[in-house]
Amino acid sequence: MSASTERVTIKDVAAAAGVSKGAVSLAFNQKPGVSEATRERIFAVARQLGWAPNSSARSLSRQSVDAIGLAICRPARLLGLEPFYMEFVSGIESILTERSCSLLLRLVGSLEEEIHLQERWWRERQVGGSVLVDFHREDPRIAPLRRLGLPAVAVGHPSLTGGFPSVWTDDATAVAEAVRYLAALGHRRIARVGGPAGLGHSAIRSAAFEETTAQLGLDGGLHLETGFSGEDGARATRSLLLAPDRPTAIVYDNDIMAVAGLGVAAEMGLTVPDDLSLLAWDDSQLCRLTHPTLSAMSHDVHAFGAQVARLLFDVIAGGDVPFRPVATPSLVPRASTAPPRP
Repeated sequence: MSASTERVTIKDVAAAAGVSKGAVSLAFNQKPGVSEATRERIFAVARQLGWAPNSSARSLSRQSVDAIGLAICRPARLLGLEPFYMEFVSGIESILTERSCSLLLRLVGSLEEEIHLQERWWRERQVGGSVLVDFHREDPRIAPLRRLGLPAVAVGHPSLTGGFPSVWTDDATAVAEAVRYLAALGHRRIARVGGPAGLGHSAIRSAAFEETTAQLGLDGGLHLETGFSGEDGARATRSLLLAPDRPTAIVYDNDIMAVAGLGVAAEMGLTVPDDLSLLAWDDSQLCRLTHPTLSAMSHDVHAFGAQVARLLFDVIAGGDVPFRPVATPSLVPRASTAPPRP
């Protein structure tokens, strides 16, 4: 059973839950007077009907936003090592500091857990809005969070984000540039170590990699999808380098995996870049601290996070918010890429 938020009223929610309108009001305002079981039943009915109290939006529009939410479905240990999210969060914080606003950051184990968390944050008015990241194809968060009326900005291509205002980079164009650069150096067997297949941006990069290698007549079968950790990157690199026709160049989906790949190449007695060229993604400080330094597809992740935060405040203020692409990652050649040894 579903209905639009324009047709459903608090009276409908009360009737469906078998309670009074006053009980619904008490539940959503976190007031005593209803049991926890009744409160949860009311919330479940409200979700099913697609109803949220209009007072939430009105009250938030009348006062400053004290916090915004960000839930990330990644292991805590990996997140602590991931340069992208550290830079991204610092960019968000740079805007929140200007507005005396806090970031409510939570790690979740699944997208379903995030849905319940976002509902609770919004229901209890802990946040004025949220940043949504790591979109999947047919992402299960879209429908319930749109019904909830949660002000949100999505980090991802508009084809993935279900109508939420979004900020994204043109990953397909960046992947094509990376492959064409390596091909221009003379590489014919180029591999890619990508992120999980379920992530939308990984799928976009995979499709662009396959399309570009096919256009250039390269071996496009050297393509592994894995996690984002150093261990994942090392395992994938080892697998590629043990193949009978090993690649002469590898493109990685993040910097941690590229650094791990550099270590595996040394472990196997290969010299970078003479025997193997490596190209990272994001271009954190890690790429400039390795020996040799890592070539990378570079973009300003800090500015990316700041742009996301600015857009979210525009959404919360009720403005007409367009989708906003940011600068496409650009190639920064360094010492890890060179023509293949004859």
